[in-house]
Amino acid sequence: MSESADLTPIARRFVLHWGEMGSRWGVNRTVAQIHALLFLSARPMHAEEIAATLSVARSNVSTSLRELINYNLVRTVHQLGDRRDHFETSKDAWELFRTVVRERKAREFDPTVAMLGECMASPELTGEPPEVRARIEDTLALMTALSAWGEEMLRLEPATLMKVMKLGSRIQKLLREG
Repeated sequence: MSESADLTPIARRFVLHWGEMGSRWGVNRTVAQIHALLFLSARPMHAEEIAATLSVARSNVSTSLRELINYNLVRTVHQLGDRRDHFETSKDAWELFRTVVRERKAREFDPTVAMLGECMASPELTGEPPEVRARIEDTLALMTALSAWGEEMLRLEPATLMKVMKLGSRIQKLLREG
């Protein structure tokens, strides 16, 4: 993309769609649009340029960039001769995927696993009906297994992970044969 605030039609479509998807994922639309813009940008961008390109308030850009930095999706970089902060994101889709999964797991999934573990360890659990105890125990077991599996998958190289994902239902056949 050029130094100007113009987006190509395809870039505009991508940024707008990413904003819509962000809303569905529980992320502010502008946050997602800024991330998409930085993902497509050939170079780091400063906040004023981001605001002009997306036609959003500079204060909204600042707040959104802080959120993206807190999610480890954007980093601040500096350029010689320019005192402004510039921002960039990884251009590697797999790296971004891993970052999003790890951050969401840490913020959303892990606290639930911890709470379920606390419930299981609580002496008050004995006062709960057996079906409640069983459901909490089953949920903790499932979430713990999913967590371990997810960590294993995130450690795989992208090419290996793609092969695992492409296996799909063939995994069932392999398990039945084994």
